[in-house]
Amino acid sequence: MSNPVRPGLGFALALFTAFLWGILPIFLAICLQVMDSPTITVYRFLTAAAVVGLLLWKKQQLPRFFRLPLLIKLMAVSATLMLVTNYVTNVMGLLYLSPASAQVLMQIAPFALMIGGILLYKEHFTLLQFIGAVSLLSGLLLFFNHRLPQIIASESEDVLGIVFIVIAALTWAAYALCQKALMQHMTAMQLTLVLYIVGSMMLLPFSELNHVWDMNRLQFFALLFCCLNTIFGYGAFTEAMRVWHASRVSAVLALAPLFTFISMLIAERLLPSMFTQPALNTTAYVGAFMVITGSVLASLGRERLRAVG
Repeated sequence: MSNPVRPGLGFALALFTAFLWGILPIFLAICLQVMDSPTITVYRFLTAAAVVGLLLWKKQQLPRFFRLPLLIKLMAVSATLMLVTNYVTNVMGLLYLSPASAQVLMQIAPFALMIGGILLYKEHFTLLQFIGAVSLLSGLLLFFNHRLPQIIASESEDVLGIVFIVIAALTWAAYALCQKALMQHMTAMQLTLVLYIVGSMMLLPFSELNHVWDMNRLQFFALLFCCLNTIFGYGAFTEAMRVWHASRVSAVLALAPLFTFISMLIAERLLPSMFTQPALNTTAYVGAFMVITGSVLASLGRERLRAVG
């Protein structure tokens, strides 16, 4: 039985997800003052796994992972590896790049997902997608035509951040494409639980969990928010995908950079010693607007592709 389409609820949930994902880089940057990327990710994975696992246990719907075919188990491990890479490199990118620039660059992810859907799942490449892709790529060129010299000359930023964010975007798209096949064998929550548990096991040897005791009150609150963001952000995203069309949800999620820009302005006022928003000229703002618009158009032009995110 198909789920009823509820556009109002779907839009609200997608917008809430865009808000949470948009402000997340600010809190990750605070955590990075004490913790490294793998450690932050392990805390986020373990917290989410505990909550999702408890919900599935109460519903008596825990996944029977070891009963799945070997190929599906290998695909799940591969998807987890890509998800882990996405989480870690996304956070590492914030060591070398401003949160706003990182969010703009992350819009490569829906573009890569679109290309992957065309190549792997034979989705149709529509005119709207073409216009969106041209707008997105042109916007990136305009934005970083201004930002790249700033990054090179900056003492707090580095081109390495661009490399990390591009890797994060590409691995997220690859992970999302894998989920199309995996979702035929598990529910979204079951798959999420498997990914978080396996991901935690992968990262634990590279993590230093005791660093949590070195955090001050603000840093601990930031880590707690990052953990809760993982639960509520992806929970809202999954529910939005259930009650609304995936292309519409993806289009709303493209607004995340706007929330990042706004939150950076607020953070700069509240914590000027910690956050500095790089000066952007008109060309950079036009480029950022084109990136967001292109991402929206590419999402609206894409056939339905369910991915948990």
